[in-house]
Formats: sequence, structure tokens, C-alpha cells
Amino acid sequence: MSRVSDWLSDAGFGAGWRLVRLLPAGMADSLFAAGGDIAAARGGAGVAQLRANLRRVVPQAGVRELDELTKKAMRSYARYWQEAFRLPSLDPERVAERFEAGVEGKENLDAALRDGNGAVLALPHSGNWDLAGVWVVQRYGTFTTVAERLKPESLYRRFLAYRESLGFEVLPLDGGARVLTSMKNRLRDNGIVCLLADRDLTSGGQPVTFFGERTRMPTGPAWLAARTGAALLPLTTWFTEDGWGLRIHPRIRVNDREEIASATQLLADVFAGDIASHPADWHMLQKLWLSDMDTERGRDLDTADAGDS
Repeated sequence: MSRVSDWLSDAGFGAGWRLVRLLPAGMADSLFAAGGDIAAARGGAGVAQLRANLRRVVPQAGVRELDELTKKAMRSYARYWQEAFRLPSLDPERVAERFEAGVEGKENLDAALRDGNGAVLALPHSGNWDLAGVWVVQRYGTFTTVAERLKPESLYRRFLAYRESLGFEVLPLDGGARVLTSMKNRLRDNGIVCLLADRDLTSGGQPVTFFGERTRMPTGPAWLAARTGAALLPLTTWFTEDGWGLRIHPRIRVNDREEIASATQLLADVFAGDIASHPADWHMLQKLWLSDMDTERGRDLDTADAGDS
């Protein structure tokens, strides 16, 4: 990314957080929905990859149905950004009250915290995970998460300030052992760690089958649960016509390191079930499956599979 594109990216997000909150809600909804439609019609690289990803989720869809689903998914993605830009100006308690109307499975998180070993909430890139985070903060206190270090650094700092303003504790993904130690300490204090877990950013994730094809998913959630005794809880969120839905699934048991692989596959299975129920709200515009990636990563996966056998 050039310095000019870096500056434009940072300036664009900065303008979004300054200006979108000033618009009437209905106008913002219409503008972002139109933006999603325009992006879908232009069909850039991200939209093309989204369409390819959705084809795995809804393999029975014909060309027209897949085109319509991709359009709905881009509208959903635009809605995520519209809500993200407005969120810092809203009353977090009122946001949490509205959000809670669509929450299912809260008892699973309550039970985990009663056990006293903390909870790892693992979720896919669906719906509005920032709003889900606001609900967690308002109902349970702060939680800890990690964030990819975006470029330029000023853009990373902007997103860091945004999420910290919502009450999240955010650690850098590239922080190494120090970050892992911090998350373990939070869990041992009966805290909550939230991790996006449907896309491997390190090329060192666990091989899993997802919608019938091979990919990798991060082992961090299962690893933390195994090391600390925390409850591993899959969580998914999606949009409804006038609000949001969120489901906290029952605990996935992972008692030692030997169970990390199977627990990660179970996470993938739970994610797949909820994504299939709300495919338009899965915002995966990047390559995910190994068959879409370069041959070197495919060879790495074959080697890992051989070692597992």
C-alpha cells in the first residue's frame, strides 16, 4: 500500500466516524444500503471472493440466487460499517438493552462464569460483533480481545481508540507470548476473552473441514481453554430487520492439548450451522478455503494432515 493510499484509507475512516453520526438514522441507512448495492454491482475482487465463499455455504443456489445473496451480503456489510461509525455516539446502556432482545443462550455464559474459570467466546465475522461486544461490556464488564495490526499505523490506532472507547481491552495480534500471558491471566481472574475465529491470519492454524472443504482455523480459543480451564463457547451474531440476533452455544469441552484439534473442528461445525442459517450476514470477503489459495499453503496443509495421521 502506497503512502497516498495509506493516507486516503486513514482519512476515509476518520471521516466516517466524524460525519456518519451527524446524519439522521434513516438517511444513513439508505446511503449505506445504496453503497452496498453499488459495490455489489461493480463486482470488485472482494465481492467476487464473497460470492465464491457464499457458493460453498449455499451450494444449491443458481446464478441469479447467488447474485441476489451476494447483493444482500454487501448490504449487510455496509450496515455493519454504518453502525460502527454511529456506535461511539450512542448510549451504550440503551444499545445493550435493544441488543439483548435478540440474545439466546445467555445461560451458557452465566454458567461458565459461575464456575469461576472464565470464558472464551469464539465467533465468526458475522453480523455486528462490535455491538455484541457492547452488550458483553454492559452486562458482564470489560473483556479482552486481539486486533490485527492494520497499516498504516495511524489507522490501527484509530480502530484501537474506537474499540477501547466501547469498553474493550484490545491487545495486538502480533504481541506474541506477552499477549497470550495477558489473556491467560484475564481468564484465571474469571474474565472473558472474545476472539474472531473463522479465519486463520497466521498460516499456522488447525486444518478443519468447513462446508465440505479444507481450510485452517486459529487454535487460540481452544488452546486458551485447554491451558486455563475456561469454558469455550461458540458465539454467532446476525442482523434482523429491526435489530440483531446473537446465540451463545453450549460449552465445547477441551480438557488438554490433545483435544485442541477436535475442539477447533467442533467450532467450525457450529459456525457452519449458524452461517448457513444467516448466510447474507457472514462478511467474509477474503480467501478462506485452501483451494482458493496458493499451492504453497496447500502443500503445508497436506503436510499437516500427514503428521496428524
